[in-house]
Amino acid sequence: MLKLEASYKTVRGLTRGLQLLNILNRVDGGVKIADLAAVSGIHRTTVRRLLETLITEGYVRHSDSEDSYMLAMKVRELSEGFRDEQWVSQLAAPLLGELLQEVVWPTDICTLDVDAMVVRETTHRLSRLSFHRSMVGRRLPIMNTAIGKAYLSYCPAAERKELLALLASRNDYQGKLARNKEYVKNLIHRTKTNGFGENYSEWKEEEKIASIALPIRKDGKVIACLNLIYRAQAMTIEDAAKRHLSAMQHVVDKIETGLCRLSIT
Repeated sequence: MLKLEASYKTVRGLTRGLQLLNILNRVDGGVKIADLAAVSGIHRTTVRRLLETLITEGYVRHSDSEDSYMLAMKVRELSEGFRDEQWVSQLAAPLLGELLQEVVWPTDICTLDVDAMVVRETTHRLSRLSFHRSMVGRRLPIMNTAIGKAYLSYCPAAERKELLALLASRNDYQGKLARNKEYVKNLIHRTKTNGFGENYSEWKEEEKIASIALPIRKDGKVIACLNLIYRAQAMTIEDAAKRHLSAMQHVVDKIETGLCRLSIT
């Protein structure tokens, strides 16, 4: 069998730059040049030059206080062409149908889209208790919804820092909450203590609703969240968690097991 030769030689600088991005993507927090050089096998001078280029292009940022480097939010643009709907429809949608039979209230699968959570799959159209029929594609705020709190609290610390910085730059209510360090601290502490995100009439646009949410993880990263929505007058957050959290966690476990068999990131 003939082996076809590549038409062009590999661009070494590009290969090395991608190698550094890959290393930065695998760590939680910043990395110093010496450590990047040791892991990559690239000379420190070359590592510095590559990092400066990546900073100029917006894919990496430098922490002056720690003299370390980390990914910047622009790296998300690299995955814009990747569609996560495939694993949602293939794996999560059937499980949401099963979950509906047990909890009755509608549930959503949401993923992060820059600075909001986007509904990818839902049982709103199927639940007899639903008060919204058209939900797929709807953008939900992060700082005061259960789904957003779950994502923010359980995503890697470096990603959380970048996400909060992005939200804090906004001149709206989300920005105000993101700039409130005490609010953010309490949000994360309460979410991690309880083990789930919560919203009880906090979202002004939907004051009559309440919700609880769990993160869906793969390889230590949060790739989506599962949300259960109900009318706030129906029950407290504590009652909702007592009645439905176990069933939700069972579905999350099944999704995460299925994700291990799929080639997605």
